[in-house]
Amino acid sequence: MTDSYDIRLICVGRIKEPFFREGLDFYSKIIRRYASFEIVECTDEPTPDTASAAEEDRIRAREGEKILRQVRDGAYVIALCIDGDHHGTEEWKRIIPRLAGQKGGKLDLVIGGSLGLSPAVLKKADKKLSFSGLTFPHQMMRLILCQQLAEWVRDQA
Repeated sequence: MTDSYDIRLICVGRIKEPFFREGLDFYSKIIRRYASFEIVECTDEPTPDTASAAEEDRIRAREGEKILRQVRDGAYVIALCIDGDHHGTEEWKRIIPRLAGQKGGKLDLVIGGSLGLSPAVLKKADKKLSFSGLTFPHQMMRLILCQQLAEWVRDQA
């Protein structure tokens, strides 16, 4: 790899399902061969089934505060959200080095909890990214993102 990348995946919630954990371990090992890589898990807030819109906003805000405490100064921040930019895999592989390179290779990717990301996190993001118009569980999105990162770092080698 010609450039050095320091990648952090900042997520809300823990992965409990063994099949997701195994997949994440698999892709994390690939990524770490080529770049510094860390997954940071922020605790999620309990969300009652009967939560009002205002309560959901408060939950998003509390989770957002936890995320923002983990975002590094000087990192290029990408927030994954359904209304973000869409890029195919090949385009993603071309643009991600340019984006990360803007901040010396420091890249923080953020995945929110079940209610999404707070406005404060979205404001902090340098880029909003969507992998699909479909909504995925955040555990699955974490796995998909790690797979795409593994493809990218392998191509950079």
